[in-house]
Amino acid sequence: MKKTFLTAFLAVAAICSIQAQHVNFEEYDLDNGLHVILHEDKTSPVVITSVMYHVGAKNETPGRSGFAHFFEHLLFEGTENIGRGKWFEIVSSHGGTNNANTTDDRTYYYEIFPSNNVEIGLWMESERMLHPIINQIGVDTQNEVVKEEKRLRVDNQPYGNLLKAVKENLFKKHPYRWTTIGEMEDLDAATLDEFKAFNKKFYEPNNAVLVVAGDLDKAKVKKMIKDYFGDIPAGPKVVQPDIKEDPITKQIDAKWYDPNIQLPMVVHAYRTPSMKDHDAYVLDMISTILSDGKSSRLYKKLVDEEKIAMEVAAINLSQEDYGSYITLALPLNNTPLETLTKEIDEEIVKLQTDLISEREYEKLQNIYKNKFVTANSTIEGIANSLANYYTFYGDTNLINKELDIYKNITREEIRDVAKKYLNPNQRLRLEYLPKSDQ
Repeated sequence: MKKTFLTAFLAVAAICSIQAQHVNFEEYDLDNGLHVILHEDKTSPVVITSVMYHVGAKNETPGRSGFAHFFEHLLFEGTENIGRGKWFEIVSSHGGTNNANTTDDRTYYYEIFPSNNVEIGLWMESERMLHPIINQIGVDTQNEVVKEEKRLRVDNQPYGNLLKAVKENLFKKHPYRWTTIGEMEDLDAATLDEFKAFNKKFYEPNNAVLVVAGDLDKAKVKKMIKDYFGDIPAGPKVVQPDIKEDPITKQIDAKWYDPNIQLPMVVHAYRTPSMKDHDAYVLDMISTILSDGKSSRLYKKLVDEEKIAMEVAAINLSQEDYGSYITLALPLNNTPLETLTKEIDEEIVKLQTDLISEREYEKLQNIYKNKFVTANSTIEGIANSLANYYTFYGDTNLINKELDIYKNITREEIRDVAKKYLNPNQRLRLEYLPKSDQ
């Protein structure tokens, strides 16, 4: 009886927790096209000011890769009213923190301040948008910073070029074929005028969303936003790339050699639809079934039971135009890579043929409920989610609806989507090998 009561209590508590995660927000546009989203939360006396620009590596041109990531760094250099090298000093002296990140599809800047310093964050982001100083000194400085980052995080890291190896083979036409960090020779070859033109084209109010979230007074913040952002002129409308890849109808076999590794890796990558496609949600669930945790199918079979793999993973890399569904494995005990391919394929065929069990389905639903709660458990997480849903889906309220999408995915859909996309004739099979094997 006690056990039954406790189980019921925990179930009710979980439901209440999920319902309490409903995110209230207000959104509107300024005359210059800047989209504004406000989320009030008085839980703690902090506020985040963030700006997401709809520009990433896919907006670059061949021979000029790395521009978006470069600007992630360059736009901290200074503005007409913020001296060179003073950005981080201003933030820290007002009790704040800040950061930025870039993907193939967008660039995101944010500051977190005590709530009484929200105006500092708004002023700084408006300065970044309106008055950035882009000169040769800043370009040369950040060029060296980016080169060092690439050396540390990519070139000298074991398996650091794995994503590059996948992208170059999986995409032939689309800009997803190069990495976000880009190639250093492209940045070296770029002129100052090219950097200025890139800034003028993409870092404009009508290509951005401003999110202010946390302990805020909406009326006061709205006035600040109008004062700091309202007079920034709009730029020309940004037209996002619309480049289609030819379907993959025969397995692509490729090899990549890395001087920083001792163990080979086998990688299978399937080109999948945009993250806005319903099937992308189903592919998320398939990756969870295959490799999320030690009880997942691939880990349990290849690592625990058969002991033929040291590591195994299935990753659904969802992006705005296309997704990449990737499985990979590191062999154990000199297991041939062909054997790992065979064993992974067998597990995928099971998904394509048989419905997952009711118990596995229930576990899957619980995992996604937990992910939803975790993603929206902080002001930073909520702000990022709000910006993403508006930028990519045009529906900010997906922050409150997306969990229902996962909840309504059926076992039949999981089977059918696996059968639709995860077939050997639709993939890249990459052997990522030690340089010594070449």
